[in-house]
Amino acid sequence: MKKLSIKISLLVMICLGSFVLLGLYNDSKVSAVDRVDKNVYKDIKLFTEVYDMIKKNYVDEINSTTLIQGAINGMVKSLDPHSSFMTPDLYKELEVETQGHFGGIGIEITLLKDILTVVSPIEDTPAFVAGLKTGDQIIRIDGKSTKDITVMEAVKKLRGPKDTKVTITIMRENMPKPKDITLTRAIIQVKSVKVKNIEDHIGYIRIASFQEKTADDLRKAIKDISEKLKPMNGLVLDLRNDPGGLLTQAIEVSDVFLKSGIIVSTRGRVKSMETKAMAKNDGNEPTCPMIVLVNEGTASAAEIVAGALQDNGRALIVGAQTFGKASVQTVIPLEDGSALKLTTARYYTPNGRSIQAEGIKPDIIVKYIKPADEAENAAWWEDRIREKDLEGHIKPAKEDGTKIDESKNKEDLKDSSDLAHDNQLRTAVDILKSWDIMKKNVNN
Repeated sequence: MKKLSIKISLLVMICLGSFVLLGLYNDSKVSAVDRVDKNVYKDIKLFTEVYDMIKKNYVDEINSTTLIQGAINGMVKSLDPHSSFMTPDLYKELEVETQGHFGGIGIEITLLKDILTVVSPIEDTPAFVAGLKTGDQIIRIDGKSTKDITVMEAVKKLRGPKDTKVTITIMRENMPKPKDITLTRAIIQVKSVKVKNIEDHIGYIRIASFQEKTADDLRKAIKDISEKLKPMNGLVLDLRNDPGGLLTQAIEVSDVFLKSGIIVSTRGRVKSMETKAMAKNDGNEPTCPMIVLVNEGTASAAEIVAGALQDNGRALIVGAQTFGKASVQTVIPLEDGSALKLTTARYYTPNGRSIQAEGIKPDIIVKYIKPADEAENAAWWEDRIREKDLEGHIKPAKEDGTKIDESKNKEDLKDSSDLAHDNQLRTAVDILKSWDIMKKNVNN
């Protein structure tokens, strides 16, 4: 056991030494030992002592891999809500998710105050049909408590082959006791882009999430709707309840609408994380007036698109203040097939704004008004979960790294998820109609 402890200590020291060789500590005048905080070696010693005690004295014999992975999980969990360690199985789940095709029940989840919580059900899925709502707390999965569970572990439990069943136990505000809901898993085919004609030559495109083929699907949708309308006098891009996804796709989607200008920039501690994405003129960008709909469920990659179009003056942003996730996660595959999803940078809108834990404020704020048939639930979960509500969230910062005072942004806006009887969408269409009328009057 003592030999194992020595090996662990040597392994950590070798890793630290590797950082030096990789250039994270690139000042040749200062030795590697001086660069590493000496307290680190004390912490390594403490870790090996605790490891020895557990291995020797714990009531049951425990696997070394379980202990090491538990230690890694604890270390990563202490960083922020979006960094995580993924076992090989969990890493495969993440890869499947980006392809938008998997077996499951169809919900977006997060940890809110250490409780597994529904962010939103995905349309036309078992969870949506069963009536799961934003803010539902999942306290058990198949009878087992979700206390201390990670999001990726919960995802693995909820997903599974088509036609298999999973029972979740939820708590909801004003619910007298927990409720069991048994769901039959289905193939969740998340359609990234949906398109339709609204009226008066106004097109509507919804992006549900940013997956591997979102930009390609968007180009096809724009081509289809443009040919049907001839001409397209206005376009509504709906990003409400879009939880985000791939950064590369957010950049491509923004570029579809922009001929020039900055799309997004990133800045982290490591020099390689300083990037700036620029729009290029392909000659086929739509030129009609454009409205982007957002709400509290608009997050991450979706916020990048909204911020890029807003700062470049390409579109009016309408709706409610967005979620406020402006951090970049890099997935680093590891040798044994596991992976580390690590927050490595903040991103900034073209005007240099960091919207981390703040969100994008619409040009025209339109609060969602619940239809009459939803009035009885009007008080339920009026304040949507946002980045600033997540424990341990990354603090906002200016481009120079200066932290931003979060207390200045306290506006809470209401939920919008149903496009039927949708006052936000109606407002967007009315603005586009007025736009065309004003243009005609000015030309006359």
